[in-house]
Amino acid sequence: MFIPKSAGRLSRLPRCCAAMLLALTSGVGTAFAEPLSFEDALAIAVNETPALRAESAGIAAARQTAIPAGALPDPKLVLGIDNLPIEGPDRFSLTRDGMTMQRIGVMQEFPNGAKRDARVAAAQGRVALGEAQTRITRLAVLRETAVAWIARDAVERQLARIDALDSENRLFDAAVRARLAGGKGSALDAVASRQEAAMIDARRDELNARRQQAIAALKRWVGPRAEAPLTGAVPDWPIARGTLTHALHAHPELAVFDPKGRVLDAEVAEARAEKKPDWALELAYQKRGAQFGDMAMVQVSFDLPVFAATRQDPKIAARLAEREGLDAEREAVLREHAAMLETDFADYQRLVSAVKRQREVLLPLAGEKVDLALASWRGGKGELTDLAMARRERIDAELMAIALEGERRQMAARLHYAYSEHAYSEPTVSGEKQ
Repeated sequence: MFIPKSAGRLSRLPRCCAAMLLALTSGVGTAFAEPLSFEDALAIAVNETPALRAESAGIAAARQTAIPAGALPDPKLVLGIDNLPIEGPDRFSLTRDGMTMQRIGVMQEFPNGAKRDARVAAAQGRVALGEAQTRITRLAVLRETAVAWIARDAVERQLARIDALDSENRLFDAAVRARLAGGKGSALDAVASRQEAAMIDARRDELNARRQQAIAALKRWVGPRAEAPLTGAVPDWPIARGTLTHALHAHPELAVFDPKGRVLDAEVAEARAEKKPDWALELAYQKRGAQFGDMAMVQVSFDLPVFAATRQDPKIAARLAEREGLDAEREAVLREHAAMLETDFADYQRLVSAVKRQREVLLPLAGEKVDLALASWRGGKGELTDLAMARRERIDAELMAIALEGERRQMAARLHYAYSEHAYSEPTVSGEKQ
């Protein structure tokens, strides 16, 4: 059977397309597999988190609103007919009576200067308030991103230790089998290594579930990059009680009360300015019949705030009460954050001590216990169950050491991004170490 050469070339096309598709998909996979460092995670969160984009849009809106805050009201076009007769032979005539005029004019209202200045101050205060609230949101984003990254890093360190335990378990199983083959030990000893392997698998399943939860938490802040492998380490922030307490008064959640106060002060000033009269100017051209001369009109009107006791004064009192309440609210927030700082710092000190004790005391003791139990078992004086129990305790101690270090780092991140003056002064995060 004759097969044309062109048919052979055509048959290779699907394979070429498949190769190209494989190359493209592998390239996409490589792009998503780019490691995610701690600094990269913070930079992505700050630049891409929807909450911060929403805050930025709110600030832009406040700035646009501030532009016309002190402007005069729009002028008004006035159209009318004055002195139109409705009875007699000249009724409804626009030209026969000398007093009948067709009027076109413009009127401009002029709010008093104090009121306009107060509106400008209030608008500027709202812009500053939006910026202060953005700083609060930004620190919250940094804090939660840091905590999520550290949580995933700690879980993956535990998983790495669990994977290393597999090889140790195989050696343990081989030693037990060799001892049984030599006629030593009991049939129950063969179960110990398999029980340990099952326990390791159960721990791995638990840690894998926690890893997926940590990735989900991180994905809230960095999006799809949360799936990428982690790289690098967490900065070693200086956590000193005196420094944190000193920076407490500059906390963004306290700083936000300054622009809030400026807005209320401006509203108080505007309420007081309502006691001063506004005025308006009207200019009009009045056209009469051809036999009469046209006329012009100039008119000035003034507001008369003569009922201040029932109008302006209650508004002023209400704004002053709000201002007093704001001062009390600031004091309450200050006390709340001072208590939170004391609580969190005490917890941080506890974790520092726990990490040190776990690594310097409990972990070495667990290793020593395994060595003693192993020597006793090999010498025929100890039970395999004692050795298996000692090995489980060492596994627990190793995983606990990693978990405690992760908790310590998370608490350090919370303290740094809640009370550190350095964190307040960072305008952006662009990937550099802090």
